[in-house]
Amino acid sequence: MRLDYTNPESLLIIVEALVFATDEPLSAQDIRSLILDEPTVKTSAEPDIFSEPVPASGGELTNGAEPGKKKKANLLELPVIKDAIRMLNNTYEESGRTFRIIEIAGGYQFATRPDVAAYVSRLYKDRSRRRLSGAALESLSIIAYKQPVSKSDIENIRGVNCDEVIKSLLEKNLITITGRAESVGRPLLYGTTQDFLRHFGLGSMRDLPKPREIEELLKEESVRATTLEEAANEFVDQNGTEEDSITIDEVIAVAKEEQHDQRFEERTEEEADAIGIDVETRETDFNSSEQ
Repeated sequence: MRLDYTNPESLLIIVEALVFATDEPLSAQDIRSLILDEPTVKTSAEPDIFSEPVPASGGELTNGAEPGKKKKANLLELPVIKDAIRMLNNTYEESGRTFRIIEIAGGYQFATRPDVAAYVSRLYKDRSRRRLSGAALESLSIIAYKQPVSKSDIENIRGVNCDEVIKSLLEKNLITITGRAESVGRPLLYGTTQDFLRHFGLGSMRDLPKPREIEELLKEESVRATTLEEAANEFVDQNGTEEDSITIDEVIAVAKEEQHDQRFEERTEEEADAIGIDVETRETDFNSSEQ
């Protein structure tokens, strides 16, 4: 098959086949290496959010390609591969397909559309991952933002022992050992993995929310919680109850009981008025008969 490396339409079926056949996300660099039959270079999970490519001694960025194949690699630029993926997604959208090629964990992979996720999840219900505990999420957050980080540093931040949590995260392949620190005892350093990116649907570590954004979200949640608490306290005060909590069913039951009592009072008053009228009429008739 003769390919035009400058035309994305010429690469559509090749790119589609590669992304379809892979179990792990394929980066544009991996796709190019496979098309050109070059050795693929495994990339890390970007342990440093602000890391930049390191130039080689000759001033060029290292990409693992052999010098003799640089000219061949230059024939197929990464933007051409990305254009091919964009064209494939446009075709899927126009034909109403239930899947797309998404960018995740530094690569590309097929995924179903969000509107059918509920049905697909039932297929994998028995194999679905267990949710992470609060302690695991706290430790994982520290590792994600501070990596590479040692266990003692994590424990200093959390204030508790993290042996079991670290072990659990390692077993789930959400974190990995990235090396040893240069400090006393040379403790192990931990960082996140590609599975971490896939688990949380991130394209790269740069997609993590910034600390400033997290603070804003926490402020919004705090204001919302305060508003709800004030509304709940106001409702309790108005009803004069000292219960710790009240449910919607209890509110409805109280309202119905109050409505029933009101109707009963109105009916009693009407019956009393009717009795009064009847007594007054009989007294009038009795006085007329005596006269």
